[in-house]
Amino acid sequence: MAMSENDTDHHILYSFRRCPFAMRSRLALNSAGISYELREVKLKDKPQAMVDLSAKATVPVLKRGDGEILDESRDIMIWALEQNDPEGWLDPPEGDMEEMEDLMDMIEDEFKPHLDRYKYSTRYEGADPLFHRDRAEVYILKLERRLTDSGQPYLMGNRPSLADMATFPFIRQFASTDRQRFDTFPCPNLRDWLNSLVNADAFSSAMVKYDPWVPGDQPLWLPVLTSG
Repeated sequence: MAMSENDTDHHILYSFRRCPFAMRSRLALNSAGISYELREVKLKDKPQAMVDLSAKATVPVLKRGDGEILDESRDIMIWALEQNDPEGWLDPPEGDMEEMEDLMDMIEDEFKPHLDRYKYSTRYEGADPLFHRDRAEVYILKLERRLTDSGQPYLMGNRPSLADMATFPFIRQFASTDRQRFDTFPCPNLRDWLNSLVNADAFSSAMVKYDPWVPGDQPLWLPVLTSG
């Protein structure tokens, strides 16, 4: 039976495939096995339905089936995982939630402003992309040191946790800005870490390309479940 937008299980995610914040929201919803309607957004032509839900008017925006709006990706991730966390992202093998929050804060509040001014320097008046690249690389080295000192393949131990899944989309974006430089930068452990996450089936599933949503479209339900 088709669901209506009033059904309590009809969650709607407004997303943009290449946005790191939207990526990590999709990753968490998929990991939790929460069925949701994906509405891919064209950022130059944002649907009014999304703008009406969130004053920030940008992705991701999750309209839960109970009507609550979550428009911060970290909130979306944590809510999804609190419903179901089969891979233990909220329960890292080493450290705790506070330590993961500190890592996420560092990437979002300190690293990302430099990433934006490096990758999209023309959007910021007076931004020197090389200066911001160099500042961003300070955080690349911090993550490299963390992996080296721990001897573990992931930020919180021997398997991925929320800290990894919430941060690697931003490191991926940084790496892709100048791939040759990143591939020769002294961060071999971080490269291995990034490659393992980017090459995982979970990421491939979250990065399938869909056409932008327009009102009247049939709902696109994710995650796609395969039989067998």
